[in-house]
Amino acid sequence: MKPRITLITLAVEDLDRALRFYRDGLGLKTAGMTGEGIEDGTVVFFELEDGLKLALWPRDSLSRDSGLPKGGSDPVTFSVGHNVESREEVDAVMKQAQEAGAVIVKPARETNWGGYAGYFQDPDQHLWEVAWNPEWVAEEEARAAEKQGADDSSMPN
Repeated sequence: MKPRITLITLAVEDLDRALRFYRDGLGLKTAGMTGEGIEDGTVVFFELEDGLKLALWPRDSLSRDSGLPKGGSDPVTFSVGHNVESREEVDAVMKQAQEAGAVIVKPARETNWGGYAGYFQDPDQHLWEVAWNPEWVAEEEARAAEKQGADDSSMPN
């Protein structure tokens, strides 16, 4: 399998509430609901980075589409990681999420792997980790410098 993951779908109980949380509370960009009037078609898409999209889809619709019954929710089966560039940004995102209605399940703190992270749950109890990893920041800076060097070398003198 080639790693071509382009869509992460979160099943939600209340699509309007989830849309408000992610769009209005967290500031994610979306065109809003689409597919209204199509059976099990109403969905919300958010553009993330590098072609990745986040979808919100009613839990009942995902159950019918997959053929699997709705079951109890286990909040630690899956988490979404949001990596940021600093400890301060971790704190700012955690505060933004809480103000939008998230439940802080683990306040941000130093980690045993040398970073800084905390966890919150959205209104449907999806678990999000907000993290700063100093090694990943260094890797991103190196990739950006490498890309800049490649861009500079392709320009005519």
